[in-house]
Amino acid sequence: MTSPTVAVPQLSVADLRPERNLEAIRDRTAVVADADVVLFPEYALTGFVADDRLRDAALERAEATERLAAVAAESDVDVLAGYAERDGGTLYNAAAYVRPGGTSRIYRKRHLWGGEREMLEPGEERVVVDTPVGKTGLLTCYDLNFVGESAAMTDARVDALFVVGAWPAAYSENWRLLCRARALDGVRWVVGAGRTGRRDAPGAHPTEYAGRSLVVRPDGSVAAALNRGERDLLWSLDPEEVAEQRSFVGSVD
Repeated sequence: MTSPTVAVPQLSVADLRPERNLEAIRDRTAVVADADVVLFPEYALTGFVADDRLRDAALERAEATERLAAVAAESDVDVLAGYAERDGGTLYNAAAYVRPGGTSRIYRKRHLWGGEREMLEPGEERVVVDTPVGKTGLLTCYDLNFVGESAAMTDARVDALFVVGAWPAAYSENWRLLCRARALDGVRWVVGAGRTGRRDAPGAHPTEYAGRSLVVRPDGSVAAALNRGERDLLWSLDPEEVAEQRSFVGSVD
């Protein structure tokens, strides 16, 4: 049995420019179309600024999933990407998992950070998706800091966590540490898609992003990782590694 392959095309994001970001997502997906799943970072479709301009850039759920479904269909691959979601007068930090046939699941970030708290509402639902990797939990960036989220995914017996992130470069070691911890404490794969580059939208606080997308094995060791460049990470996730490590450490219930 062939192990499923994940791809993380690490990229910078054009804040408040959804059309430009969609073009970048389409182009980068086409390059790694041999993968089974392609992951893009937090706010990959829209970018983020903590002011009212975000309302104009935010996408309704149907808009986001339709755009990503077209990308998925063109390359015949599952796609996960983050975006600012507009639901009536309320904004959320959302991530859409979309299949080539157009079916989708949406996760709304449950733990907001910094300027997000001024603009967004937190999500309420934890989301587990059936993916080529197996049962997979979806998390966004700062969610990694909360052990309760990891424990809930352990109870759900997920085989992997897919994490979309936009981690500030100044704290990049925490991103790496937490991805490793969340793999180890649930004995599962963790794939982290990190934003790179710089937020320099006029009037917004400039931020350097960490990049450092990575794949972590079920034993907490890093299987593959990037630094800051706009490069592609590809890795095959062998399901036997999960089974072997769980057998070694015993129950993770």
